[in-house]
Amino acid sequence: MAAAAARQSYGRLLSWLAWQWRDVAAAEDALASAFEKALAAWPLQGVPDAPDAWLLAVAKREMLQSARRQRLHDSPQVQALLADQPGAADWAADPTAAALPDSRLKLLFVCAHPAIDAAVRPALMLQVVLGLDAHQIAQAMLTSPSAMAQRLVRAKQKIRDTRLRFEEPGPDELPDRLHAVLEAIYAAYGLGWDAWEAGDSGPADGAGARVQGLREEALFLADLVCTLLPADAGRAEAEGLLALMLLCDARSPARRSADGRFVALADQDTTLWQRPLIEQASRLLRGAACWGAPGPFQLEAAIQAAHCERLFCGATPWPAIVLMYEKLIGMAPSLGARVAHGVACAQAGDAGRAAALLGALDHPRLASYQPYWVACAHVAGLQQRFDDAVLAMRRAIGLTTSAAVRDAMQRQLLRWQS
Repeated sequence: MAAAAARQSYGRLLSWLAWQWRDVAAAEDALASAFEKALAAWPLQGVPDAPDAWLLAVAKREMLQSARRQRLHDSPQVQALLADQPGAADWAADPTAAALPDSRLKLLFVCAHPAIDAAVRPALMLQVVLGLDAHQIAQAMLTSPSAMAQRLVRAKQKIRDTRLRFEEPGPDELPDRLHAVLEAIYAAYGLGWDAWEAGDSGPADGAGARVQGLREEALFLADLVCTLLPADAGRAEAEGLLALMLLCDARSPARRSADGRFVALADQDTTLWQRPLIEQASRLLRGAACWGAPGPFQLEAAIQAAHCERLFCGATPWPAIVLMYEKLIGMAPSLGARVAHGVACAQAGDAGRAAALLGALDHPRLASYQPYWVACAHVAGLQQRFDDAVLAMRRAIGLTTSAAVRDAMQRQLLRWQS
């Protein structure tokens, strides 16, 4: 209970503190100390009526103590923390005090500043706004935790040392920052989905406890982006991202059988899919298409919408999905898209081409990329190369964190071995 309450407060509080203080690292340190105190006190004393207020009061006190040590108490940054804000006593006395303004989206756009290396912007957002650690972010970005940690430290130092402006970008600045913001939101959604898939609630404290709610937080932020952006072609990709996540969520009730077993997409009972979410996503995609500015997220959403066609016509249009993957790869040749393209080719009846595409892939993280080995096993099985299928599936099983998915893969392995 204490960890859950802390997790729900993290993004709002860190964004507010960083926005006021203009120092991301200092805000993180102060809030980490506040969490540590909360997780020690709340299980014994009970979660306060206003958890945000409790955490904010402690974090502000930590920042002020740090400022005094650095002889900065009279600095504008310190005064910004104090000005027109309730003190700890006020918060404790009035648990109904007004909620903090939600600065998460503003801070996302700050982290997407062009002065920050484009390759690290989404990762910086995941850590600063959503509270993930370097290991979790490296998992989403297909890189090593040590390299990711170094990039994040350098990025936060640059924010502090160059005094990047903490202000909302103007309309002319949005195009340069929007894609990085959308990438971070989607990465958060993917991590939250993976945690749900694995049944992973994470540790009782720290960033791991926050992964559980990332799906909902990502959906909230994507919807917020769509709401705040002007109605022009720039909003099309944000609508595409929101549609993509809604379509994935729509199928979630069918991903487990009544006894908790994992059910692959091709075997799912479409009557369990949530039609209202699919229809909402379809409306978003139609609206985005009107601008004539297709982008990667719109294409990924269109692919997921094609999978959902089975609900309406009983079949999946695999040839169309292959063509959409080819267009997607032309825009954004990610490892995930290229692996999925191979699978789509196999499902469309061309297992030979699928095997050639998968065999030609070259990526530094390929050996540890679980979907690649699942795809190789699937294609080999279709070609009746069962020895190769077994070897690839064993590799995939070793890389799988979800017990339910691992069980399903074990059952397929036994079928190939029989």
